[in-house]
Amino acid sequence: MKIGLIGNGAIAGFVQNALKQRPHSVDAILVRQARVADNPNIHVGSVQDFSEDLDLVIDCAGHAALAMHGPAVLARGIDLVTVSLGALADESVLQSLEAAAHTGNAKLHLASGAIGALDCLQAARVGHLENVTYVGRKPPTGWRDSPAEQKIDLAALKTGAKTHFEGTAREAALAYPKNANVAAAVALAGVGFDKTSVRLIADADVSANIHEIEAIGDFGSFTFRINGQSLPDNPRSSALAAMSVISKLDRLNGVMSL
Repeated sequence: MKIGLIGNGAIAGFVQNALKQRPHSVDAILVRQARVADNPNIHVGSVQDFSEDLDLVIDCAGHAALAMHGPAVLARGIDLVTVSLGALADESVLQSLEAAAHTGNAKLHLASGAIGALDCLQAARVGHLENVTYVGRKPPTGWRDSPAEQKIDLAALKTGAKTHFEGTAREAALAYPKNANVAAAVALAGVGFDKTSVRLIADADVSANIHEIEAIGDFGSFTFRINGQSLPDNPRSSALAAMSVISKLDRLNGVMSL
């Protein structure tokens, strides 16, 4: 497959390295500023610079990039994979992507990101899902450059935990665009953005990014927890989120999976 990338950060770097082990090539990379002047595949500003014969574009650049470039990719008839699920909490973004996908007869594929158990949630919603709660717990450094800085003193939090957000998945995804893609993934798999409860916590006693789902419904109940490591290049980027992009690509390419 000939692949285009949106973004050139930590997740995009992981994806590029992983693709070297697969029968795919990265033929174009869209960035805000060119940092690799001698790379002819680097483009600045617009997906219109991408060639027409790309098989797939992968968005690794966040909510704003998906909103800005996603519709143009889909309208050109190129399928798009994204980990920026939180952007879909904005109805205008969702409608724009849906309209573009219809125009271009293309598909938007959602990578699962940093969380598991989504297949269980999807199965459970066939019946009645009574309650779904997502709890995101990270060390204080994991919440830097987020609204958490206005709620609590992250630098002063040396022990213990403090909750800095409680609300719906839609509110979390819109307020924390760099931190709440997991909440969005849980919402999309389960009862939706407005019925999924979210709690975000800064915890000085943990070193991993911890994600928990609690669900109750006709099926019974379950609790799922994952202790995720971040990518070395960015403490806000989940290693599993980057891996989920490659997993999605493998499934699209027909690699056997459960």
